[in-house]
Amino acid sequence: MVSADRRARGASEAKGSQRAREGYAPAMVSKRLTHLDSKGKARMVDVSKKPATRRRALAEAHVKVSPSTLVLLREGKVAKGDAFAVARLAGVQAGKRTSEWIPLCHPVRLDDLRVELVASGPEHVRIETEALAVDRTGVEMEALVAASAAALALYDMIKGVDRSAEIEGVRLLLKEGGRTGRWVRPAVPTQAPKRARR
Repeated sequence: MVSADRRARGASEAKGSQRAREGYAPAMVSKRLTHLDSKGKARMVDVSKKPATRRRALAEAHVKVSPSTLVLLREGKVAKGDAFAVARLAGVQAGKRTSEWIPLCHPVRLDDLRVELVASGPEHVRIETEALAVDRTGVEMEALVAASAAALALYDMIKGVDRSAEIEGVRLLLKEGGRTGRWVRPAVPTQAPKRARR
């Protein structure tokens, strides 16, 4: 379940120094851009020699709305209809067609793609997506495209009452499988408040 993974991710972030021992340390990523050839031209990566392995990715996006808009969303009173349901379906539909959105992405046969929307605080809707596949390439872009499309569809549903709504924080949270293995987004360190000078 997506929500269970969110709780697990939060727990792993809290542990900090225990990540390396528990397998939560971010995988090392090559500094070479794989979508460029030796002459610097864009190209599709040849994955024919890679084994098909289980791939999984989590991504998120946030939509900042006015408090009154959030009330409408929670009560299901948006004029166009069930905004969360429409956004969820838009995310699934777009995620399945990621290779048509992103030019150098390989078509991936997704085994599962989940999109979850939840009101987060007084002014935010949080979108979390999970993509699963057994393939030669990862599903990070499928999860990110699904989150992006869900956020755009939600904006379309509410723009009649809240044109100032903002899409924020589209990002990858987790990836599993492939050569680089497991990666989890590092926790953002909390800065201690500065002491006022006397």
